[in-house]
Amino acid sequence: MLILRKSQDRGQANFGWLNSKHSFSFGHYYDPKHLGFSSLRVINDDIVAPGAGFDTHGHRDMEIISYVLEGSIEHKDSTGNIQTLPAGEFQLMSAGTGIYHSEYNASKQHPLRFLQIWIKPNKIGNKPNYQQKNFGKAAGLTTIATPNGGNATLQITQDAKLHQLIVRSGETFEFEHSTSNKVYIHLVTGTAQLNNTVLSAGDGAQVIDEEKLVFKNESHADMTALIFELP
Repeated sequence: MLILRKSQDRGQANFGWLNSKHSFSFGHYYDPKHLGFSSLRVINDDIVAPGAGFDTHGHRDMEIISYVLEGSIEHKDSTGNIQTLPAGEFQLMSAGTGIYHSEYNASKQHPLRFLQIWIKPNKIGNKPNYQQKNFGKAAGLTTIATPNGGNATLQITQDAKLHQLIVRSGETFEFEHSTSNKVYIHLVTGTAQLNNTVLSAGDGAQVIDEEKLVFKNESHADMTALIFELP
């Protein structure tokens, strides 16, 4: 069974400099039916105005993933990292005992769009850690984060995996997983038929008792999805 979360049903916040859509309850948006899924707590689709951004603020005991879709992020944090994240880049910040950081749109002319993802860790009080990598845009499944950081993936403090799936126009991809894992799908771009359910960009789906997931891209453009395997 797939429990669909349509893009237009997400929570919204517009502060002028920031236009954000929330898949789960966040900030001033609260919906008791959408508080998270397993250890997945936040998927925010953020559009940041040119030159604007998030002033220095703190996090603790949370795995925070940023995935840049358009533009670039200027990142600074209290552990000494000063980085630029261009489109296509993944960043994993393990907040642990506490970390302060700021995120700004690196451009004064063009908007920044990125996904901000929070996953609750299975260990608390760890030393803060920062990781960043571009995994490219190869067709098929690319694993982004794993518990042990094997095969050059980002290491996440949770018994979870994050995958990027790209399916070319007219192609099909079959994803199999253990039914002991909870799976959440977030469609980033394009459209797809997932086990006879149509997903459009921004849609999410909880996967319940579906061992096999078949993605069919019948559109004329590539489809990109994030697949979360959760405890």
